[in-house]
Amino acid sequence: MAVDADEVRREGQPSIPGLGLLKGLTVTLKTMLRPAVTQRYPDVKPDLPARTRGVIALKEANCTVCYKCARECPDWCIYIDAHKETHEPAGGGKGRSAKVLDRFAIDYALCMYCGICVEVCPFDALFWSPEFEYAEYEVDELIHEKEKLEEWTYKVLPPPPLEDGAEPPAESSGSQSAGVPGVETAPPGAAAATVAATSVPGVRSVSPPETPAPAAPPAAAPAEAVAVSTPEAPALKAQPAPSTEHKEVSLDQETFDRVLAELLDKGTDRRVAEGQARRAAMIAARKKAEEG
Repeated sequence: MAVDADEVRREGQPSIPGLGLLKGLTVTLKTMLRPAVTQRYPDVKPDLPARTRGVIALKEANCTVCYKCARECPDWCIYIDAHKETHEPAGGGKGRSAKVLDRFAIDYALCMYCGICVEVCPFDALFWSPEFEYAEYEVDELIHEKEKLEEWTYKVLPPPPLEDGAEPPAESSGSQSAGVPGVETAPPGAAAATVAATSVPGVRSVSPPETPAPAAPPAAAPAEAVAVSTPEAPALKAQPAPSTEHKEVSLDQETFDRVLAELLDKGTDRRVAEGQARRAAMIAARKKAEEG
């Protein structure tokens, strides 16, 4: 049985004309009196959090051309080209080959912003940048090269500080203190400290089961461990020495000042301009070093 909507009335509730209009105007007046929460973009830039995921930026100095990001990318939107160069060692011996990055581009028309490339990069060459104004008029122009990705690196904000009561990540204590009880969270030099602490009489009361052990065999074991481990510590510290050989080239100040002045005249942001000028100065310094 069809019933007209006008005939459906609640019992005991009179019909007041214009009641719905008054309710609507009341809601409108309440909304008008509230302060505005919108920002006048693009005149007012938004205050983005430190971990905003805008685009993926590249720090070319950290890239070792391992192709791991391109292999793990599910969309195959990362394009990498490189070549090998042989560098003659300073102290003689066999030359060492190294990969030189020629092209690193990301097609943001295919990228789905999953962040897998940022997570798998073992050398911290890829970062999330808060930059979001990179729209283009053509789809082909969404392929950004390494120069553009390097500019976005200078806009990466530092990570937020730790919360109150949070503890920093504990460093691994090393293989020397792995077998010593109660030294898991100690620094790498804790092994030597524990060996020295065994000679203090007050420490014997902490671990009574270990004191009844025979004096001759256990005393020889820690001594041998210390004798074997102490030469390894200087050897490990001496390994980073080859990396310092590549820092002989100093910044070309003339190129830096010239490029910085040109970019600032064009209206480029000073932070981005300094990064580009520093990069151009390092390239010029390397070329002068190779020619000389």
